[in-house]
Amino acid sequence: MWFDAGVNLTNKRLLKVLPEVMEAAEKAGVTRQLIIATSLEETREAIKLCEQYPQQLVMTAGIHPHDAGEAPENFTDELRALAEHKAVVAIGECGLDFNRNYSPQDTQEQVFVAQIKLANELNLPLYLHERDAIDKQIELLNRYCDDGTTCLTHCFTGGPAELERYMARGHWFGVTGWVCDERRNSELMAALPSMPLDRLVLETDAPFLLPRGIKPRPKMNEPKYVPVIGAAVAEALGMSAETLASQTTNNAERLFNLG
Repeated sequence: MWFDAGVNLTNKRLLKVLPEVMEAAEKAGVTRQLIIATSLEETREAIKLCEQYPQQLVMTAGIHPHDAGEAPENFTDELRALAEHKAVVAIGECGLDFNRNYSPQDTQEQVFVAQIKLANELNLPLYLHERDAIDKQIELLNRYCDDGTTCLTHCFTGGPAELERYMARGHWFGVTGWVCDERRNSELMAALPSMPLDRLVLETDAPFLLPRGIKPRPKMNEPKYVPVIGAAVAEALGMSAETLASQTTNNAERLFNLG
């Protein structure tokens, strides 16, 4: 049994073939999925999907840094109301992205801080995005994030130095198909042996980040490829895929308080 701790199921490419995607995931042993929401609109769409597949799906509620500039003035109140839905198990995907700066940096920071405070208030984990912004992200988390608020660094691709900085804050880590790409995974592979096994979850980030090496090459990534990611991580850690599946599924259930 596997848990996909991050799938963009509201993406149109997946929505067009949703029944097939869900069936293929089940056949591959991926019994639960967490939908990543990146805006108020996506949060509403994700709620509908979770109501359609209540046994398989849970979700985040949040605003991605790319979308921070489009957030309405009352976005915190709207998020708070949406987060009352039983399927919502984390706040995010939120954080900072200074690589592309689709939203102004000061706006990203304001929207991020508001979501940190909301996670504190609702006692929900933070589902974090960070790209080229680790110094400011850690600064804001240290300043505003309560000690009891759990943080998941989504799609971690960094090396030992970045791992150490996030581990110092007690973060959890999501690993994606990036681990399967020998052209750019050297930093991540160097960090993996030091990653806390009890705070590791697996994500596809589908339909993006298709694991390299699948033949014939699929048109897009799907939750059914979690075992491919798991096999690569298990090999790197010198353990069986079955053991890793059990560990990471249990981790996700603890992280998102699924009982």
